[in-house]
Amino acid sequence: MQSTQTNYRHTVSPFSGQPPPQQQQQQQQQAQAARDVNTASLCRIGQETVQDIVLRTMEIFQLLRNMQLPNGVTYHPNTHQDRLGKLQEHLRTLSVLFRKLRLVYDKCSENCAGLDPILPEQLIPFMDDDGTKHDDHSAGQNRPAAEDRREIQEVNKLKQKNQQLKQIMDQLRNLIWEINSMLAVRS
Repeated sequence: MQSTQTNYRHTVSPFSGQPPPQQQQQQQQQAQAARDVNTASLCRIGQETVQDIVLRTMEIFQLLRNMQLPNGVTYHPNTHQDRLGKLQEHLRTLSVLFRKLRLVYDKCSENCAGLDPILPEQLIPFMDDDGTKHDDHSAGQNRPAAEDRREIQEVNKLKQKNQQLKQIMDQLRNLIWEINSMLAVRS
């Protein structure tokens, strides 16, 4: 009885070397889902990629800050080669991250190509405009409160991440300033 079960498990697909039609259909659905990525999630991926780029750049400058130039001063060649290898690895990773960011940008541009551009001023409701107040009030009644809360939470998260990015950029700017000062002193 067991041998007949194993024979059924190892049946060959009628297609030579190809997976069964069910697997092909699943693979096609997965590929379609991968192509239909939400623009908002792409923007989030782009934001995370930018954060990775900033982090890697800070690490590169930290390595450069700790690295001594081989200008006749006694130095350890092994340490120098190790730091140089780390630096090259960070630069390769940075290059990959920039390519990824470019792909995300191109995909977002492709997804938004058919949309009409909306000026930011049109998205901001003004208190002086009576018509806008009425439209906002009626639209607010139709929208569920949970959706409003969710949007507010997302905006707050984005503000937090942007604040963190600003802090990292300030730290990076200070680090560059220190490196330039040290190089000026050595010259």
